[in-house]
Amino acid sequence: MGDEKITVRTENGKSLEVVVVSRSVDAIWVVLGEGVHNVKCKLVPTNNSLAYAGSVMGRELIYERSVKQVQADIARHHQVMATYRPKG
Repeated sequence: MGDEKITVRTENGKSLEVVVVSRSVDAIWVVLGEGVHNVKCKLVPTNNSLAYAGSVMGRELIYERSVKQVQADIARHHQVMATYRPKG
């Protein structure tokens, strides 16, 4: 099974694909880069809950999905995982 990836936008408008380490409604942890040169970043909901934002090495990253959308994504993922869970 592959790594879950999301697309975030940088402060200057460029799109960047990052790997999700963990996801909850309160925060999304992502990894930028590969190998020994990777950097972790915590994305937290903005004040209006319409996006997630975080900072890595002085640069701002924005994940343009609302808290409600992320909550629905998490619920959908848990439902899929429960369906395919091996028995025994």
